[in-house]
Amino acid sequence: MYLTEEEAEGLRRTAAETGRSRAELVRDGLHWVLMTAGGEPRRFHSMGAGRGGGRSYTPWDPDEVYDASVGRE
Repeated sequence: MYLTEEEAEGLRRTAAETGRSRAELVRDGLHWVLMTAGGEPRRFHSMGAGRGGGRSYTPWDPDEVYDASVGRE
């Protein structure tokens, strides 16, 4: 991340005045931007919220997988 001289000085001064690290101030600023940017919240595919049109996807039967893993036929 690159800052102008004025931005870097302001960050240094604010860190000194508040007793917080520059990294902490940058993380807080980034967090604020991400929370207030609007837009749609991220949807994780691993939580079943990815592409699929709302239909359940069952390429195998969980009971069959369990039986095979414990040696049952």
